[in-house]
Amino acid sequence: MSTLSDLVHAQGLLTDADVEWLHRLAGDGQLLADLASADMVIWIKTSDGSFIAVTHSRPSGAATLFYRDLVGEKVRPQWRTQVQSAFESGAIVDSSSPDWFEETPTRVRAVPIRRREGNSDEGRIIGVLTRHTNLGEVRMPSRQQISFDECANELFQMITSGEFPDLAAPTAPRRGAPRASDGLIRLDVDGIATFASPNALSAFNRMGFDDELEGESLAEVTTRLVPPSRQVDESLPVVVTGRAPWRTDMEARGVTVSLRAIPLKDHGTRIGAIVLCRDVSELRHQEQELITKDATIREIHHRVKNNLQTVASLLRIQARRTHSEEAREALTQAMRRVESIAVVHDTLASGLAQTVDFDEVFDRVLKLVAEVAAAPNTRARTQLEGRFGVLPSEYATPLALALTEVVTNAVEHGLAGQEGIVRIEATRTSELLRVTVADSGHGLPEGRVGQGLGTQIVRTLIQGELSGSIEWKGAEGEGTEVIIEIPMRWISV
Repeated sequence: MSTLSDLVHAQGLLTDADVEWLHRLAGDGQLLADLASADMVIWIKTSDGSFIAVTHSRPSGAATLFYRDLVGEKVRPQWRTQVQSAFESGAIVDSSSPDWFEETPTRVRAVPIRRREGNSDEGRIIGVLTRHTNLGEVRMPSRQQISFDECANELFQMITSGEFPDLAAPTAPRRGAPRASDGLIRLDVDGIATFASPNALSAFNRMGFDDELEGESLAEVTTRLVPPSRQVDESLPVVVTGRAPWRTDMEARGVTVSLRAIPLKDHGTRIGAIVLCRDVSELRHQEQELITKDATIREIHHRVKNNLQTVASLLRIQARRTHSEEAREALTQAMRRVESIAVVHDTLASGLAQTVDFDEVFDRVLKLVAEVAAAPNTRARTQLEGRFGVLPSEYATPLALALTEVVTNAVEHGLAGQEGIVRIEATRTSELLRVTVADSGHGLPEGRVGQGLGTQIVRTLIQGELSGSIEWKGAEGEGTEVIIEIPMRWISV
């Protein structure tokens, strides 16, 4: 399905600022649908003079009229005159008689979407919002339904005058955002509650308020509920008085309630506000648990890195005190392997995600290889081309260890006693990660790959743990090229 931006840009009639305005309004499409208990559709004008639907929101507390999304469809003939009239007149147009949709009686309201530009009082019409009410589902309305409908109508008037959505409202994460069904409080211009839905009253009851909200100042109620010793968000007083379109949390008695204020205006004059509220105690508890677990995981990685560095230091000390050249070489290689694993854990300890920027890891691995390049009579330099990208930690460790072995072997054996270069090239596609390590050294003795411990380690890591392949190419005196290929299905992030 095409997105709102795609559909708008395809017509070429609206600006990026218009698209942003429509995105803001679409973000509150669910709120409008729930308040009006009706389907909400946003239409924009097409290049051929018709209209096309760019968003469709269904009510969560009432039956929808449309079981298939209207997004991408052109306006139907029975609605076109009404939508066209709203677009041209800049005024709300109601259907004069019930509109029949698949044998269901409906009422359609067309609301022009006006976007104000700068300090202009007029603005211009950029689209039309239609409300489609299912009259077949209409029963005797409750007081809550009447209040919700009144709030919806006031928001429709604000949409027509360009006062909603409010671009001054900060965008907030969807997770935990309060909805109309979660709890709604209607405030007058003085911040007195004139209506509170049952769910809103229940949320405040759980925080310790045991009276009726209606007739009370919401600011005074929250002041009584929040302990004086608790630090509160600076935006809380502004939200509970309905003076700004902000969102905040308040906490009392271990209960956390998320609040969102929507000021109601009539041609620039504030006449009251809607305050949406939702009990997010369990959600905040889960978020705190995740933060704690993330911190624990980081601390574990940090300690593993420290322990590995301690092991590497012990191996280094042991190597210095060993008289056997063969034993010293084996201990030095083991030390490098341990240090390359420590590099991955050090990178993981610095972030929340269990993924690794492998380019950063490999840069540090090359510094470990530099110690080998400093050997007597060997003047080697490394050259890295391409990027590895981000890898999951479980694949970063074996790949780092394998590349440490391959590059170290290229410097230590391929270029031993001579000057040369080791070129590492990383190529990543949607299907494959390909790493080539080539040196300008001695090449493979007799054209065959050795069977030492390092080669066995590399084969085990690449073929066993990463389900990849490794190939050695080259002949004696012509340098060596090692090609590692790893399927992306094993390392996708």
